[in-house]
Amino acid sequence: MRYQSYVHERNWGARITEFIYHGYAMVALDNRFLRIVVAAGKGTDIVEFLYKPLDVDFMWRSYAGLRTSCNFNPTIANPNGSFIDFYTGGWQEMLPNAGMDCTYKGAALGVHGEVCLLPWSYHIVRNSPDDVAITFCVRTARTPFYVEKTLSINDQDPVLHIDEFVRNEADEPMDLMWGYHPAFGWPFIDESCRIFLPPCRVRTPEEYTAPSSRLERGQDTEWPLVQGRNGESVDLSRIPPPEVHSHDMAYMYDFQDGWYALVNGSRRVGFGLRWEKNTFPFLWFWQVYRGGMGYPWFGTNYTAALEPVSSYPQTLTQAIKANTQLVLPAGGERRTRLAAVAFSDRGEVRGIAPDGKLY
Repeated sequence: MRYQSYVHERNWGARITEFIYHGYAMVALDNRFLRIVVAAGKGTDIVEFLYKPLDVDFMWRSYAGLRTSCNFNPTIANPNGSFIDFYTGGWQEMLPNAGMDCTYKGAALGVHGEVCLLPWSYHIVRNSPDDVAITFCVRTARTPFYVEKTLSINDQDPVLHIDEFVRNEADEPMDLMWGYHPAFGWPFIDESCRIFLPPCRVRTPEEYTAPSSRLERGQDTEWPLVQGRNGESVDLSRIPPPEVHSHDMAYMYDFQDGWYALVNGSRRVGFGLRWEKNTFPFLWFWQVYRGGMGYPWFGTNYTAALEPVSSYPQTLTQAIKANTQLVLPAGGERRTRLAAVAFSDRGEVRGIAPDGKLY
């Protein structure tokens, strides 16, 4: 459901466009640099993050695309939940679970939790040629959380600002995982891409992610070098070509600061994200370089996702065992801020300030 006052429309400066696409309520935020398209009717997925000067959309788009749920009747339910059936690619939010499905306090939680598939309400809070902002909100269905976030851009900077909070509306303490799942794809990513991070450590899972894993399991080392399954040294800061046919997960932690940048060296264009490391101390790194064979990828996707997450390992129940989950008391809130920036003509990035400025 949408809540909007009557506003004048315009096609210049910072601006907002509302429309329906494949049955979903959609909102686009534009300025001279960016076009950010948000599926308000589906989890507030950011399905497009377009850098206009070079016509580059950083987001990966799955082969299924933005599939409507109205006439989707699977012949059998997926026991892990419905996330994969409706995975568009792009950028999702994960809450109160992240990773695989689990059961918490009697509530069955599917892959990546609840908010990623729910429709969010929204209202426009600022709408001028200099600055626009939209507030989205949702209540989860199986757990007692209220989530509210404001997305804003101004006309002078290629930066998306996100201000968000989650509230526990229960009369008892609640555990949760919280994270963001931006997935990047071709033609933005290729073998010229490099990932820039502050000093940190990296872990690989105790079990191989897939038969096509190229990383040795059970490592804990300094970023970016890890050991491959054949004993070779693998530099995780370099995106390999699709010919490696690999599928892996890695988890970065112990950051000095919360930011990353992904730069395409051949096109000299990049995406950066700044987050608060006290809320999101882990960065999940999902790497599917045409090596995700069988269901659900069937070798089709060449993508890398760099995901700030509150907890480790995957699933809320496992995070509770590891004591990495967030805990909200009855009525408690947690707030955070992020900034996502697009840029060009930079070979490297040494840091990203809270306002999205690069250095």
